[in-house]
Amino acid sequence: MMKAVRLIAGIVALGALTSAVLAQFGFRSAAPAPDQPLAGEPREWTFARLAYGSGIFAGRSGWDIDYPRAEYHLSEAVERLTRIDVHRDGHVVSPDSDQLFDYPWLYAVEVGTWGFTDSQASRMREYLLRGGFLMVDDFHGETEWRYFVEGMRMIFPDRIIEDIAADDPVYRAPYEIGERIQVPGPGYMGSGLTYERTDGVTPHWRGIRDDEGRWMVLISHNIDYGEGWEQADNPAYPEPFTGQAYEIAIDYLIYAMTH
Repeated sequence: MMKAVRLIAGIVALGALTSAVLAQFGFRSAAPAPDQPLAGEPREWTFARLAYGSGIFAGRSGWDIDYPRAEYHLSEAVERLTRIDVHRDGHVVSPDSDQLFDYPWLYAVEVGTWGFTDSQASRMREYLLRGGFLMVDDFHGETEWRYFVEGMRMIFPDRIIEDIAADDPVYRAPYEIGERIQVPGPGYMGSGLTYERTDGVTPHWRGIRDDEGRWMVLISHNIDYGEGWEQADNPAYPEPFTGQAYEIAIDYLIYAMTH
């Protein structure tokens, strides 16, 4: 009997350890194909992940990075920390689907490899000009920045990409953000470095406005907020990174839903 108890305890401990290791090194479930029917009833807010096509690196689209742990943890935080009615499962949507217009907040990750057809770019432009909001995250270095800009120029050929001041109103509600910090990717837990590329040491917060001055696109370059959400339950990943990743995401979400 005691041997059986010890065996069960060992299996449980091994399972917990395996889960922690898998979380640390970024193992994840495969993301579903985009534009599937939404599971359950619609809610006030759903974590909507943008499934884009690949650009210069054909076949290397990285839109599913951090899936599904990023949406799971951020959705839990939004439900716990706000009065927003949250759809817990998240959703994957492409520019080709009319579902795009059902979601006021979109998240796009690893956009250093993204690309659009002319039709997709036109639909993204329509989405954003009609009041949609896009949070762009987790791409690093100057090469990825150039490819990101190429894709963005298909959507908005002439709009300025500008730096966002630390005291911009977007960082004031509901959380007053003091010093913005560089939230790192999973490599930090091995290297202690907050940057991923030697030409991506400096974090940048940038954005694109509409004609009324509303931020339509907020860009996190050399920053990985998605990792901050994903690693929320990993003791090897420092809390200040996760804390700021949550606070800035919720500020962006409240801004998107009120502007």
